[in-house]
Amino acid sequence: MATCTRCGYVLYRQSGLTLRQWTALAVAAVVVFAIANYFPIAVLSIQGISVQATLPHAIWITWQQGHGSVALMTALFAFAFPLGQMLFLFWALRAIVTADLPADFKYGMRMLDALAPWSMLSVLLLAILVAMVKLFDLATVSFGPGLWAFAVAAFLLTALGRVSAQRLWRYAEDAGLVERSGHGLRPGEPYVSCHACGFVQRAPQDERASCRRCGARAHRRLPDSYSRTWAFVFAAAVLYVPANVLPVMVIYTPKGASSHTILSGVIEFWRMGSWDLALIVFVASVVVPLTKLLALAVLMLRHQWRGPVVERQRTRLYELIEFVGQWSMLDVFVVVLLSAMADFPGFSQITAGGGAVAFGAVVILTIFAAMSYDPRLGWDADPEEAGAIPSRALDDVPDRSPILPEATDNKY
Repeated sequence: MATCTRCGYVLYRQSGLTLRQWTALAVAAVVVFAIANYFPIAVLSIQGISVQATLPHAIWITWQQGHGSVALMTALFAFAFPLGQMLFLFWALRAIVTADLPADFKYGMRMLDALAPWSMLSVLLLAILVAMVKLFDLATVSFGPGLWAFAVAAFLLTALGRVSAQRLWRYAEDAGLVERSGHGLRPGEPYVSCHACGFVQRAPQDERASCRRCGARAHRRLPDSYSRTWAFVFAAAVLYVPANVLPVMVIYTPKGASSHTILSGVIEFWRMGSWDLALIVFVASVVVPLTKLLALAVLMLRHQWRGPVVERQRTRLYELIEFVGQWSMLDVFVVVLLSAMADFPGFSQITAGGGAVAFGAVVILTIFAAMSYDPRLGWDADPEEAGAIPSRALDDVPDRSPILPEATDNKY
């Protein structure tokens, strides 16, 4: 494993799988994902009436109930984006294995890079379990084949998530299919590293110039990082209030309608004796969004502080923000799944509330805020060190081993 000597960020990890093995995993993920969406997640019964709940059915019911925003978020983050990530991975891996990169390879890699942060299959799996536990007192619940398929698909996609777009570009470099990063640079020459493909190249004179390998915008640092991050943080903070005050779901029974906020759902799990699920929902839906907002504000307010120790702490804090970013979408997925699982006309019906829309918007805005923040800005205390390649950086870099290294997305 290789790490950055300044901030400790992991640059490379050795992979024990070959390209063909990664390709096989991508194929398996697509097949299992199709099974997960075709077969029911759960089968629920009340007084002889049975309901077979699937993810597409849940999205369709939510749409029919008039909650298009919640249905669209779930359709994108739990279905379209994970499927797109799998398909683009398979397409890219197959192209590299066959040594036949198509002309639009660079566009496919830019799309893969954009899809990865929004693919939330693991969050969906946890939401399925939470929704099923919530209905144990209402109906007879039995696991369906779709649940086990989603578990396998989530595991496979988590493993495949290690094959980032930048790592695929490095695979292509090692196969001699594209130009090698840093080729042609001279010691002391100003340079930039493309955020999309990792290609190190001569710093362009024009700020609007594009990467000569993948066509993405080539900039040394993210433009307007602080102002854009503050804008997203402020918007998320404003929506955080209605997200917690308004009901995230409304339950209709023969006794009448009852509204539930995020906190009331946590309290209900606690009263049911499911303290573990109460803790999970509380952390994912209350603690994580608030922590992300406060952490981003701390990073922004302390950007004038300098020093290696402080910057390493801020780098670790930023990594934590990125890691927990997706899990706040848990409650939105739970509401959509409950709309299908508890669809018993005359007995019960669950619909999304205004809080679900606001909460989903908070999650999206905080993810955009994290993507807009550039952690490298804090390390730019020494402009000369940040702007040019030292001579030893070019002289001491060996050729890559035939054993392809596993690389993470390098933002530092």
